[in-house]
Amino acid sequence: MATRAERFDDLVIDAATRLEEAWGKPFPSVEFGVEDVPPSDPAPWEHSEVPLGRLFGAEGRDPARIVIYRRPVETRTQGQRELALLISDVVTEQVAALLGVAPEQLDPGYDATGDDDD
Repeated sequence: MATRAERFDDLVIDAATRLEEAWGKPFPSVEFGVEDVPPSDPAPWEHSEVPLGRLFGAEGRDPARIVIYRRPVETRTQGQRELALLISDVVTEQVAALLGVAPEQLDPGYDATGDDDD
């Protein structure tokens, strides 16, 4: 049986894989990761709310990293479907920032409002 954290990791991988397939070409060098919570020192561009994910740019030979924060994402959802949808949106936002495109351009199903009742 997979743990809740392992299922979360799988949802992040699934979202990234789906986006790359939809994009139609490989993403630039990027690693995806999951951390339980964000560090207590927010980035200068972040507001006072807790981030759900963060893009770290490539440095030297190290590729860019996209980190999704498990606990903040989980606390904003109820049920597996909502969790999968929010993870997909957060991954889409971070990958779009990496590629320099709007999230809607990368994923037409992206929901900036967080309202999946469409």
